[in-house]
Amino acid sequence: MLMIEWFDDLTIGMKFKTGEAQITAPEIKRFAAEFDPQPMHLDEATAAETLFKGLAASGWHTAGIAMRLLVEARPFGRHPIIGLGGEVRWMAPVRPGDVLRMEGEVKDLTPSTTKPQGTVVMKWTMSNQHGLTVYEFRPITIVPRRPET
Repeated sequence: MLMIEWFDDLTIGMKFKTGEAQITAPEIKRFAAEFDPQPMHLDEATAAETLFKGLAASGWHTAGIAMRLLVEARPFGRHPIIGLGGEVRWMAPVRPGDVLRMEGEVKDLTPSTTKPQGTVVMKWTMSNQHGLTVYEFRPITIVPRRPET
């Protein structure tokens, strides 16, 4: 994957890819038990009778997996991923056995006029092993500018 260290190295349309994460039923249930204890995330039989028609990961679990993949990919080099907000969309259920990966594209770049940084808007799309989009998010991220020498 292409790694960029400074805001100044980014261009609109630049693309990034992450590694993969495989999802298991125990992970889905463990996350749900602590953070989103709803039947479609906790029990296969009960989940089969919901609109999901089977066990599905919490959307917030999916968002957490997306964040882990993004951090591991390190698209901004050594700099941390510091967000200012954004929007999320859950497109399809994440199921046990799914293998998830993401692709990102730089959509907007705004250099700060008062600080040595800029904001980057990216569109990240998470897909499963079948190419089905399960999640999209558009974070606004702070990335430092190259120091003046």
